[in-house]
Amino acid sequence: MSEHRRKPPQPQGGGRAAARRGQSGSSSGRRAAPRGATGSPSDSYGSDSGGEEHSYGSRAEARRAAQRGGSRRAGSTGPGRGRAAPPGKERIIDYPRHDKDGWRRWMPSWRLVTGLCIAFFGSMVAAAGIGYAMVGVPDVAKTAKAQNNVYYWSDGSQMVATGGERNRQIIELEEIPRAMQLAVISQENKTFYEDSGIDPKGIARAVFNMARGGNTQGGSTITQQYVKNAMLDDQSQTLSRKVTEMFVSVKVGTTKEKDEILAGYLNSAYYGRGAYGIQAAAQAYFDKKAIDLNEGECAFLAAVLKGATYYDPAGASSIDPVHATPAKNKKRALLQMQDTLEKMVEYGHLDPSIRAKYTKLPEWQNPRSNTALSGQTGYLVDLAKAYIVNNSEETGITADLLEQGGYSIYTTFDKKKVKALEESVQKVYKKNIKPEERPETDTHVQFGGATVDPATGAIVAIYGGTDATKHFTNNADSTGAQVGSTFKPYVLAAAMQWGVRDPDKDPDQAQDERTQVSEKSLYSGKNRLKIKEYDGSIWQNEKGEQWEQVNDGDETYGTAPDYKIDLREAMQYSVNSSFVQLGVDVGLDKVKESAMLSGLLEGSLAGTNYPSFSLGTSSPSAIRMAGSYATFAASGKQREPFSVKKVTSSKDGTVYTHKTKTERAFTALVADNVTDVLKTVVEEGTGSNAQLEGREVAGKTGTTDGNKSAWFVGYTPQLSTAISMFRYPDDETIKNREFLKMFGTGGQKKIHGASFPSEIWADYMEDALKGKESVPFPTPKPIGKIVNDAPSPTPTPSPTETEEETPSPSPSTSEPEPEPSTPTPSETETCRPLDFRCKGEDDTGGTGPGGPGGADAGGTDGGVTSSPSPSESEEEGNNRGNGNGGGNNGGFFGGPAG
Repeated sequence: MSEHRRKPPQPQGGGRAAARRGQSGSSSGRRAAPRGATGSPSDSYGSDSGGEEHSYGSRAEARRAAQRGGSRRAGSTGPGRGRAAPPGKERIIDYPRHDKDGWRRWMPSWRLVTGLCIAFFGSMVAAAGIGYAMVGVPDVAKTAKAQNNVYYWSDGSQMVATGGERNRQIIELEEIPRAMQLAVISQENKTFYEDSGIDPKGIARAVFNMARGGNTQGGSTITQQYVKNAMLDDQSQTLSRKVTEMFVSVKVGTTKEKDEILAGYLNSAYYGRGAYGIQAAAQAYFDKKAIDLNEGECAFLAAVLKGATYYDPAGASSIDPVHATPAKNKKRALLQMQDTLEKMVEYGHLDPSIRAKYTKLPEWQNPRSNTALSGQTGYLVDLAKAYIVNNSEETGITADLLEQGGYSIYTTFDKKKVKALEESVQKVYKKNIKPEERPETDTHVQFGGATVDPATGAIVAIYGGTDATKHFTNNADSTGAQVGSTFKPYVLAAAMQWGVRDPDKDPDQAQDERTQVSEKSLYSGKNRLKIKEYDGSIWQNEKGEQWEQVNDGDETYGTAPDYKIDLREAMQYSVNSSFVQLGVDVGLDKVKESAMLSGLLEGSLAGTNYPSFSLGTSSPSAIRMAGSYATFAASGKQREPFSVKKVTSSKDGTVYTHKTKTERAFTALVADNVTDVLKTVVEEGTGSNAQLEGREVAGKTGTTDGNKSAWFVGYTPQLSTAISMFRYPDDETIKNREFLKMFGTGGQKKIHGASFPSEIWADYMEDALKGKESVPFPTPKPIGKIVNDAPSPTPTPSPTETEEETPSPSPSTSEPEPEPSTPTPSETETCRPLDFRCKGEDDTGGTGPGGPGGADAGGTDGGVTSSPSPSESEEEGNNRGNGNGGGNNGGFFGGPAG
């Protein structure tokens, strides 16, 4: 191309504006300087002061200049004409993007997104490779032995070492029945032989749970379970732990044969009863070698792997009295065993004809093989273990960690007092209870007892039964036995603390306007008293039925015409009618609150909406009753009963130290007045057998409806002790077991708290307090007002002792009153009024609807967090208290009430 046809270089900005500027320049006779002639930095930019424009040699160059931040038109640097950025060093990551405006600047380019993804996944692969290389394959043999836990008495001397008596025993896969292998695979991991060894969904679930603040446990493969069991050095449920398990599981899955993994799992798993591994489990449950297990026993042990606390048919009530009862565990274990057998058939691992042989639980043996746990020791160890596990948030020790051992556990139990209490019970039993001579009345007689220190809440002694290796239920803890009239002090405390409601006020105002009650207040002691609401109307249940309260022996107390007696006398002779009416006047909600403030658990309180609630239809444990009365002994200061002072670990030193917490349950004025009234019971009333020479004693007797349990709970300023007595079959093979009547037991017409329980109490307390200074109770100041001191407006004539009172229809209801029931001669004992030597006492019954006594009225408390959440509708076949009031509750421990 010829030179004269080449286009001249275009100045920056080009276009008509440039032409005009060119024309303007040429008209002045000046020639445009060549590009770059001046060498000034400003030559490249437009200038309002007449500076020359920078020109570009080509269109491509102009475009590149525009991309570097130039404006569309030369000199357009004013507002609204775009942003011109000076050229700078190029960035490796162009973010935010320099060539975009507005929100587009913050949108990453596809190149950036792709690069980041590649970098992320590359780093993950690298991390996985490093993690895989760093972890090792666990050797189960190195962790094959469980350590002992050592328990100490309160004086620091050793009580027992337990927990390591069944060490893990490694056996070859050939020694493990094929049925056991297939049972575990069928129930837990049917794809075991095909999978990679990890469960991605389970891991994701664990991470999700951790993110929500929950525990990280989730479904796992057999390989993961094997790894978890073998890594005993760290049993924490954290994300890092799960990640480590995942890497180890992958490595195990790629370096070990499946049969080797299966054998390792079965040899390392925990089956309960201190048994690690299938060989120890076979011995613990069936006293045989693993190779000798049949298909049913294998399916059963596979079920136990779900969690021994809830699948061991012997139960674990000391850890979770709500769900881990023997009956519920048996039902749960049987269902799981049958499910395992069905799956084995479904997956072709078991012939249906063989499966048909195993429809019941196999015969299992005594769970206590350690003879060091005989006598009371087993009950003491169970109590301490349950305290540690149920307070794991404070102790930091779960059931699994405790089973691994290595702990030194310092208890509150006084060796001498435990021995003294056991001897006192045995002395009374051997002298009076003769099942060979009186099989109809003296069989299945049981006692329970507990002592609590009012100053600290420490449980210093218990009596749990004849022998922990023969009688598995701890009678000092939850039994379901109703407490009877030992409940009456809570009614009196409520009346003194809050007072009775004003009958002239409407219900809302009556709750606020109350009259604090003096022990001199007067209440009717009449037998078959028609109970009234606090406003004077006849009490009725939801069906319109009325209630008449019966006194023990059909006795009327007080003198005509109104039969009023003061509350001190009513407590002295345990007059039912007085306290039932007082409870209604105060409000049963306040009676319940009084009991709970003193230390009873809400789940042990039954029939709270019925008048008979004030007479002890509830079933707290002996430990709770002793602790509750200790609140009165401590002038209203409540301290939770506890059994462990300190726990140390061979690895971590001291891991837990108990700290006593004191709550003000009642004012000192109220508590000391209740104590003063209870002193009268021992000095002049039904509890006279509990007198101690040279010491002040306060206490209360209790006998229940149908004479199915009897109690004495009493205290001095230094010790509070509860003694219970009942008849309950100790034979697991008996279906629908229930409490039995004690008419004729021990050669007595009727068992009262004033008889054997108070005798045991006095004999034991003499020993327990030997050498201790005699301390008097505080002298109380007068409290409250004397209510009901005016004579009744319409006094009723005095019935004779043999005359049956004829009830008249209530004016407040159109329904006639029910006819009063007459106790049979065999169930009553005739006593003269005010004759305390007769020791006639307090049936909780009465005519009319009464309180719902059944086993379902109670409920239980507490549990470990690893509960399988059994259905609330599960029924307990051998629930103590069935039909007798209360529930299988009131134990030492608890969690959420209810």
